[in-house]
Amino acid sequence: MNKIINFGEDVAGYNIPVLNEREIRAAAGILFLIMFISILTVILKSNFLLLKYGVTIFLIDIVIRVFVNPKYSPFLIIGRLIVRNQVPEYVGAQQKKFAWIIGVVLATVMFILLVVVNSYSPITGLICLICLIFLFFETAFGICLGCKFYSMIHKEKAQYCPGEVCDVKSKQDIQKTSMAQMIIVLVFVVYVFLVSLLFNDIYNKKPFEMFGSTNSTQVK
Repeated sequence: MNKIINFGEDVAGYNIPVLNEREIRAAAGILFLIMFISILTVILKSNFLLLKYGVTIFLIDIVIRVFVNPKYSPFLIIGRLIVRNQVPEYVGAQQKKFAWIIGVVLATVMFILLVVVNSYSPITGLICLICLIFLFFETAFGICLGCKFYSMIHKEKAQYCPGEVCDVKSKQDIQKTSMAQMIIVLVFVVYVFLVSLLFNDIYNKKPFEMFGSTNSTQVK
């Protein structure tokens, strides 16, 4: 029974249970894609069907992670298959569990409001936005936002964070950002703003079909 109901895995060289960050990021990417497409469908077509399914499978998956075992999470299994040839990046399981508990709360509220009650409101919209932000930061940057709250609430320091951000150390030269690089970013932002301001009317024109057939009315 203990082998089934468990959180984290014991790996030689680590004094606490750990998880593989690479498969977590892969799973987060898949979930982000599903939720993003579902939300777009709501925005563009006012169709909530995909979002209801997305919320349901998201809730089931994250409940399995927290209350059963991450090893049996369908999306983490798929993520493991995708990154199976990559060297594992081990992270502390405890802070991940805390982050996923936040996910359970958000997904449960969303499921009740959207699926059970069959309603939508600014509350469901805000929850969707928060979930997208959490998933995007996880898969794109390897930053677990929920884990940040773990360090704020719990006295003990989190161990084995992604990218070793928990360990105090000096940055290597390749990680440092110079003043020139910051100026480049600033200039780029100003450039984008000016382009949108000066050429908005041109960009707003609908493109014509270059290889389209001649209009039938013109032939007549």
